[in-house]
Amino acid sequence: MQSHTLAAEVSTSTSRGLTITLFLIFVAITLAITIWASRQTKTATDFYAGGRQFSGFQNGMAIGGDYMSAASFLGIAGLIALYGYDGFLYSIGFLVAWLVALLLVAEYLRNSGRYTMADVLAFRMRQRPVRTAASVSTIVVSIFYLIAQMVGAGALVSLLLGIKPDTTFLGMDAGTAKVATIILVGALMIVYVIVGGMKGTTYVQIVKAFMLMTGALLMTILVLAHYKFNLSQLLGDAAQQSGKGDAFLEPGLRYGIESASASATFYSKMDLLSLGIALVLGTAGLPHILTRFYTVPTSKIARKSVLWAIGIIGTFYLFTLALGFGAAALVGGANITAQDKAGNTAAPQLAQALGVDYLGGETGGAVLLAIIAAVAFATILAVVAGLTLASSSSLAHDFYASVIKRGQANERDEVRVARISALVIGAVAIALSIFAQSLNVAFLVALAFAVAASANLPAILYSLFWKRFNTSGALWSIYGGLTAAVVLVFFSPVVSGSATAMFPDHDWHFFPLSNPGIISIPIGFLCGWIGTVISKEDDTAKYAELEVRSLTGHGAH
Repeated sequence: MQSHTLAAEVSTSTSRGLTITLFLIFVAITLAITIWASRQTKTATDFYAGGRQFSGFQNGMAIGGDYMSAASFLGIAGLIALYGYDGFLYSIGFLVAWLVALLLVAEYLRNSGRYTMADVLAFRMRQRPVRTAASVSTIVVSIFYLIAQMVGAGALVSLLLGIKPDTTFLGMDAGTAKVATIILVGALMIVYVIVGGMKGTTYVQIVKAFMLMTGALLMTILVLAHYKFNLSQLLGDAAQQSGKGDAFLEPGLRYGIESASASATFYSKMDLLSLGIALVLGTAGLPHILTRFYTVPTSKIARKSVLWAIGIIGTFYLFTLALGFGAAALVGGANITAQDKAGNTAAPQLAQALGVDYLGGETGGAVLLAIIAAVAFATILAVVAGLTLASSSSLAHDFYASVIKRGQANERDEVRVARISALVIGAVAIALSIFAQSLNVAFLVALAFAVAASANLPAILYSLFWKRFNTSGALWSIYGGLTAAVVLVFFSPVVSGSATAMFPDHDWHFFPLSNPGIISIPIGFLCGWIGTVISKEDDTAKYAELEVRSLTGHGAH
């Protein structure tokens, strides 16, 4: 076990230099793909939808690439490594969510829209207010999601560079070095979007999904081989090294905690229920996932791409079990939290321990760490590119072209505004990420899911399936759900009043749950209903046209 304890740190400058070199080579390769794709990007359709030229398998890989974010690879592995059974609940929620997206959204959306979610909502309603609301919602959800990726990137690069609490790097203390890392990573990500557009982003997603699946498979096989494929021994070691004992393999370490106070027990169970609802309903409202359905030529291929995505993502989440329990067993809970309190570096630390084990010595650990860190970094880059593209596309296509220019903007201006928007949104996400470094990235993404399910999902489902739904209902559901989710998060233990909060030294929280989904999602649906009922606007002819288009694809772009 001693070798694995030593493996938790890359000490010599040689191994660190090797790690950084391999890592930079990979970044250079993805930048080359982006620059190549930028030369193929000639029209707005190319920039927003990749020219609609991708096959079901390619788009399925890209959806997998979009979805398997830092939350999946770093966050879930970390949660399983620290909380055992309760950490795996995230994997289940993230996967089941795809059934909602497949059955209720994918095909209809591809048939009805053009570039963004707002295209569907605005089809049967007043364009300007609805597109404005959709832009606001898209940006808020994307920023929540972006914060998670940036925090993951900061933790990852800190591990690569050997930055730990109470150490210095290039004359900076650990905290300053992490902040500098987040700023640099954010700047690089913005370049990917501004240069490559959807085509570049999609190719980076496909390459990254392949690499992530290969890396996770390799680590899973190495972990299982270490225990001679004896799962019982792996789980036993994980429980022992986690510091939690047998409780590690049972529910109740993070959610549904039984405590002396009846109200605390109730709130803990409600938090679990709220998390589950947010995860299952959130995917179908995520802007960067919804825009993926527009990159294929037909709704049939959109459906096929979701089936591919479910297969790829489901397999990956099985791998996270081996990664999480393997990290607990071979690295140990204490070593994981010493590097990163939220557990975001568990998977790379496991790679380092396996490298020492199989490739021999510190150099072996550095090589495997570099490979897995490059894969994780690619994961973050690709997802952030997709998110930034979704939000900047919405600002340019929905707000600038349709609201400000009233549909009179030319394609060149629209794409230019999208690129400027990417820069601004990226800057906001970088600034907020600096305060969120103490939070686990899977947990942060769950907040983005709650906001998406509260604001976007009610408007999309009502628009597609409720004949009476109108502009007033759309505005009420988007703004009502969005406000409820954001306000509840702001006044929750996530932002203040707890040791791991964004502002741990302050306390203004009154909402007891960490995830607002159980309250904010019903509010979104209720607001949509109230807004519709109090308005006299009713255009059943337009609904009939949308219904035919969503079911058949007739007239779709």
